[in-house]
Amino acid sequence: MLRKIVFSVAGLLLLIVSGMSFYESRNLKEPVVVSDGVTKVVRLSTYFSPLQGTANDCNIYILEGKEPGATLCILGGTHPEEPAGRLATWLFAENAVMSKGRLIVVLSANRSGSTVTRVGGAYPPDFTIPTSWGGQTFRLGDRWSNPLDQWPDPEVYIHYPSFQELAYVDIRNLNRCWPGRPNGTLTEKTTYAFMEMIRKEKVDIVIDLHEAELQYPVISTIVAHEKGQELAVIASMMLTDMEGFKMGMEFSPKNLHGLSHREIGDHSDAISLLFEAPEPFLDATRGRTTREQLLTGQDDFVVKAGKHGLLFEKIDEKGWPIDVRVGRHTSAVLQVMSSWTEAYPDKPLVCDNVPRYAEVIARGTGAFLRAPAEARQDRLFHE
Repeated sequence: MLRKIVFSVAGLLLLIVSGMSFYESRNLKEPVVVSDGVTKVVRLSTYFSPLQGTANDCNIYILEGKEPGATLCILGGTHPEEPAGRLATWLFAENAVMSKGRLIVVLSANRSGSTVTRVGGAYPPDFTIPTSWGGQTFRLGDRWSNPLDQWPDPEVYIHYPSFQELAYVDIRNLNRCWPGRPNGTLTEKTTYAFMEMIRKEKVDIVIDLHEAELQYPVISTIVAHEKGQELAVIASMMLTDMEGFKMGMEFSPKNLHGLSHREIGDHSDAISLLFEAPEPFLDATRGRTTREQLLTGQDDFVVKAGKHGLLFEKIDEKGWPIDVRVGRHTSAVLQVMSSWTEAYPDKPLVCDNVPRYAEVIARGTGAFLRAPAEARQDRLFHE
């Protein structure tokens, strides 16, 4: 009897501690101190009202330039377990000022996915970026929407409207659910809402920010819809030549459906691009899955895999630090703006005050995050 009581109490304590951890992870508020360039903040449900009140009714940050031009949208947080994409959008939301054209920034494209970590993955629930004012903590998240928000999964996921059969779990993968549908799952409704936003705001370019494991062949590259191939090629060459890091370019497969770089270009007037940066944290051959490994990008096991020829990107003992990955994204976005402006001077995109690759590495990502305690309340938002 005593043994049963001891095990029951231990189980109850474990349940309480786990429950508290899950609750804190799901409800952690991430502050955003918007730049002076942000002229309007709306919710995604503005474009599709059935999303109102759901976990995926995220903030949309709009920056209007002093002079007219094109409209570019940056999507961060499609896969929240790829934090460099989210952090890069944070730097735009908190620093960018558009002098020409318009910028739309999304920090949590799949907000539901940021409230849960991968089952069995031993992920930390959050991570902290050091700053001069102490540090800012972010949710880590998963690749898929939280099953608390969308469940159950089917045995086979049938993509709409192609009717292509995909893995069952990808019905909760935002980057397998484009262009979405109004009567679908939460994830499908989310991509449908983004498509409505893209069409109603007359977006010219959509850039979806990602990271990839080094064992994945699509890495350190721009994946481009055929409408954006010329723009992507020029941006890739300029980044490789001027910024000091390699950025490839690949074509979006026409027969692989549900991905942003394919469906946004097919179902709207916008050019659709997807950026991939290296993230050793995602590799199956990694060692301990810790906050330190996430931020330093250092892993002896991944290095060893590289020595055996198992990787599609180089890695050494220096790893792939978060600042390198964030800087790659900010520079790549800014270069796309510059290349677009050269090609279409009558519809320019000119963005100021956002750090590029070398500056992010030199000063750290945290140097460009603003202290919420010092912000005016009308400039403070939460993700």
